Amino acid sequence: MLAKHRHFLRFTTRGLTDEQTGRRTTASELCLGGLIKHVTSVERGWARFVVEGPSAMGDASAMTEADWARRADEFRLLPGETLAGVLDAYAEQARRTDELVATLPDLDATQPLPKAPWFEEGSRWSARRVMMHVIAETAQHAGHADIIRESLDGAKSMG
Repeated sequence: MLAKHRHFLRFTTRGLTDEQTGRRTTASELCLGGLIKHVTSVERGWARFVVEGPSAMGDASAMTEADWARRADEFRLLPGETLAGVLDAYAEQARRTDELVATLPDLDATQPLPKAPWFEEGSRWSARRVMMHVIAETAQHAGHADIIRESLDGAKSMG
């Protein structure tokens, strides 16, 4: 299922230039290149969480203004970044995640979630639950990407 939604997300960028994948086409701040960067970062973070636990994700309450600004840059194609580069990074992270999942001895092993206002205090997620979250996030952003692409030039990925 994750491979399917990764495909749809990547497919939205077919035939586009770097400039087009950096363009905002809706009221949202999102662009295609930024969405792929964001999903790559999310997948990387959750894969690290599965192995390292909550320390891999940091403490959201300790984030500075500069940390939030860097996080906002995940959603943009920055000067010097290319579509090919973000797609390559995404493919590499997908390979690493797939390898991790294939080699985990127990998908039901849990880690405590990091402190964050969006997590219930004391909650734990299994590797299986983490992967369900990554699938849901990827699917949601593939849908966002489809809307952005249709607004850009009328092409559809999933319609």
